[in-house]
Amino acid sequence: MHVPDGFINAPVSAAAGVVAAGAVAVSLRGARRELDERTAPLAGLVAAFIFAVQMLNFPVAAGTSGHLLGGALAAILVGPCTGVLCVSVVLLMQGVLFADGGLTALGVNITDMAITTTVVAYLVFRGLVKVLPRKRRSITVASFVAALLSVPAAAVVFTLIYAIGGTTDVSIGKVATAMVGVHVLIGIGEAVITALTVGAVVAVRPDLVYGARGLHRPLKLRVAGELVDAPDAAPLAARGSHRKVWITGLVTSLVLAGFVSFYASADPDGLEKVAHDKGIDKKTEKHASDGSPLAGYGVKDVGDTRLSGGLAGVIGVGVTVVAGSGIFWVLRRRRTADTSPSQITETV
Repeated sequence: MHVPDGFINAPVSAAAGVVAAGAVAVSLRGARRELDERTAPLAGLVAAFIFAVQMLNFPVAAGTSGHLLGGALAAILVGPCTGVLCVSVVLLMQGVLFADGGLTALGVNITDMAITTTVVAYLVFRGLVKVLPRKRRSITVASFVAALLSVPAAAVVFTLIYAIGGTTDVSIGKVATAMVGVHVLIGIGEAVITALTVGAVVAVRPDLVYGARGLHRPLKLRVAGELVDAPDAAPLAARGSHRKVWITGLVTSLVLAGFVSFYASADPDGLEKVAHDKGIDKKTEKHASDGSPLAGYGVKDVGDTRLSGGLAGVIGVGVTVVAGSGIFWVLRRRRTADTSPSQITETV
């Protein structure tokens, strides 16, 4: 779904950039409310994990592959605003370092892959959680459906953007049919990956999953004839394992990007396939970072393909987790500063 330079004309690309910048600004403010001492360290890791899994293209049809978009996963794990920022960080790293997704099309890609998928997925997820039983399994089911619907939604948004600012004269109806059709199949893979990941984290640390907050009603104890909430001992006992969860997630991301990615499908992804078949790619422009040392997810001057791709993946995970963690650490500090006792006293 990474849109290259040349697919969308300059005015529409600029307009999408304005939309993306506005959404990122709103998300920066919203993320300060979502992040706490538990989720802030996880947010940078989520960005790195999405980067790693996006390197794992899986076959969906003859000659076509797909990969995780990640909006649903990020929104459910760390919150919708933080989720937009997670995917945006990934897209920025991919565009600048790996020449994946055009730089002039960065606003289009953030609008489509970060904003659309995150908003659609979280709205669907919250709607399902309200009607499903208050159980951990319901979180997994809701994650599956939300992720499944988020991918064709992104395909629809791309088609709308292309209908307004496409640089080639093609049948929008045929583009829409092809895009939605193949991305429904990709959405199944997205749903499986999202549900398995969310389910695994919920099973071990439900207190770390933003979408699972309020899953269990507090235990009531009768004290002096009155019912009071019992102390929530489980999260307190689990706080010591933050580092274990973070290290496990980082090692998993490094293994996926550095080793498993070598076995990913080499077929073009959904957008690339549709673009080639329908003639959308006739005016594709050369990427501004095409000559970068990591362009194409390989390390320049490293002759061994497996080693080159593995090193690029490891570097990408490292850069993404550092960039993401830095951003979310600053946002967390800003929230702490905004709610400091001195400020609360002054406000009162």
